Amino acid sequence: MKLEEIKKIMELLNEQGFSEISLEQKDFKLQLKKQGAVITTVQASPQVQASAPSTKNDANPTPVAEKGTAIKSPMIGTFYRKANPNAAFYVNEGDVVQKGKVICTIEAMKLFNEIECEMNCKIIKILVNDASPVQYDQPLFLVEPI
Repeated sequence: MKLEEIKKIMELLNEQGFSEISLEQKDFKLQLKKQGAVITTVQASPQVQASAPSTKNDANPTPVAEKGTAIKSPMIGTFYRKANPNAAFYVNEGDVVQKGKVICTIEAMKLFNEIECEMNCKIIKILVNDASPVQYDQPLFLVEPI
C-alpha cells in the first residue's frame, strides 16, 4: 500500500467521523484508531514502505553515533524550519534552546504540529532540509544537552 492510499484512508477516517478503521490485505494490515481529532495507533506489516502518522509524543532524544543526542520526529509529514515563508527559522545551528521552545513544525494531514524541545540544549546540527518529508522516528536535530 502506498503512502497516498494511507493518507486517503486517514482523510476518510476524519471526514466520516469514524473512530476506528481496520484494513487487511495480502501481507498487509493497517489499523487506525482515533481519539478526539488525532489518530493515535497505526499497525502495519514490515513490508510496507511508509506508515501513517502516529501522535505518540515520544520525542525523547536518543543518542546517535555522532557526538550529541538526536531529537527525532514524532510523526511522518513535512518538516518546516519556520512558521511561514517570510518568518525567521525557529532555530539555527549553534543556538542555545530552552525546554519547551518550538524548534520546528511538521505538517501532517493539513495540520501543522509545533514540535517543542524536550530539554535545554545547544543545536549542533540540523539534519533535515526545510520543506522536506520526514518519517516517524527520523532524527531531525543533533543537540548537546546543557
